[in-house]
Amino acid sequence: MGWVSGLAVYAIIWWLLIFMILPWGVRPIGRHEVEKGQDAGAPRRPRLGLKIGLNTALSGVVWGIVYVVAEMELVSFRMP
Repeated sequence: MGWVSGLAVYAIIWWLLIFMILPWGVRPIGRHEVEKGQDAGAPRRPRLGLKIGLNTALSGVVWGIVYVVAEMELVSFRMP
């Protein structure tokens, strides 16, 4: 796997995982706490920095597994 395809695979993994991680631990604001211009379904504490950091690390681990599988040719992606 070249560096361009490796980067592309990492980006795809990163985006897939961010949409899986974003809902973790979300607690909506209660109706009595809503201020003017605020949505009642908005999260109390989105903790985006933590989720992005966790996602980046987890994506690196998943990418490493994909890289090893591709380089050792445990699963071949080439046409015979």
